[in-house]
Amino acid sequence: MKTTRIIAIALCLTMCLGLLAGCGGKNDYTANNTEFVIGVSGPLTGGAAIYGTAVANAAQIAVDEINAAGGLNGVKFKFIAMDDKHDATLVSGNYSAMLEQGMQVSLGTVTTAPGMEFKNLAKDDNVFFLTPSATGDKIPEFDNGYQMCFADGNQGKVAAEFVNANFAGQTIGAFYKSDEDYSKGIFTQFMSSLDKSVTVVETSFTEAGATDFSTQIDTLKNCKFIFMPIYYQPATLFLTQAKDIFGADVVYYGCDGFDGIDSQEGFDINTIPQKVTMLSHFNSKATEGAAKEFIDKYVAKHGSDTLNQFGASAYDCVYAIYGAMKKAIDEGEKIDVTISASDLCDILKAQFSGGYTLTNGATGAEIKWESNGYVNKAAIQYIIKEANG
Repeated sequence: MKTTRIIAIALCLTMCLGLLAGCGGKNDYTANNTEFVIGVSGPLTGGAAIYGTAVANAAQIAVDEINAAGGLNGVKFKFIAMDDKHDATLVSGNYSAMLEQGMQVSLGTVTTAPGMEFKNLAKDDNVFFLTPSATGDKIPEFDNGYQMCFADGNQGKVAAEFVNANFAGQTIGAFYKSDEDYSKGIFTQFMSSLDKSVTVVETSFTEAGATDFSTQIDTLKNCKFIFMPIYYQPATLFLTQAKDIFGADVVYYGCDGFDGIDSQEGFDINTIPQKVTMLSHFNSKATEGAAKEFIDKYVAKHGSDTLNQFGASAYDCVYAIYGAMKKAIDEGEKIDVTISASDLCDILKAQFSGGYTLTNGATGAEIKWESNGYVNKAAIQYIIKEANG
């Protein structure tokens, strides 16, 4: 009787230890995979669904192309997209479900707030992610996270590089919200990266519900180029109030906060005589090159309603992950279909921190990454609206 009890207890302890070994440490649900699995959590329904839908559509196009070309050494890819409704509280459940479905690498999340939750989960399990569109500066806080888009703070640096290249020795204007982290942060980075030959006439506002920008407009009335790192809501008010004061040769230049300015309810951008542009890495009106090729593929399959920079970034993300895996194999790394997420993460971290470059992408001819996870590629001046003739 005692012997039986001892054996039973020993078996119980063995089973418990086995369970603890499987639960403590890094998750690994990939042993039965027959395809390399890429996952993403994003808003597929709700107010931000246009972004998540674009990411899911474009990533699937890239996966289908790679598979049609033979996959990676004959192994195909599978893409999983789960709906988080732009709600950070849904991310944990999505993340666990994707791991259970064999996720080995990820596009993280589509938007920043859910991304702040995802990055901690991915760090704990050592899962590599390359987000197409979560722009928060802290998204790539850990060494397993990277961005395909420009980080919020880094937009100021990239915008300054554009101005340095096109307005050296000239005077420009700047209009920002001085009590807002997004706007002030970009402007501060912009100024610190600006060539000393460029003179800046700056003005700002603080009121969340500001309705009169006459003072700021008067300050900037002699500037022909105006940098506006603000969101599109106050921007539309400024543009409306300034349209008959500024000449048609004035050029507005915003950051990603301008995205959607041409579709804001109650605002007709065609009534603005000036040229309206924004910093971007994707030209949805491209007429040649990789961007045009992506546009044609996307529109042919999904129409133009959800065509945006989020989708273009996701398309490039899939190809960047595929390319980095292929390069690692060529250099002698073993990557088979049952590789754990953690082991693949270590390989991809070495590639992305070691100078891996994606060439001829939809969002850049040469895309590299910095050791802090930020992307390094050329920015374009995306024209939202041309000046009136």
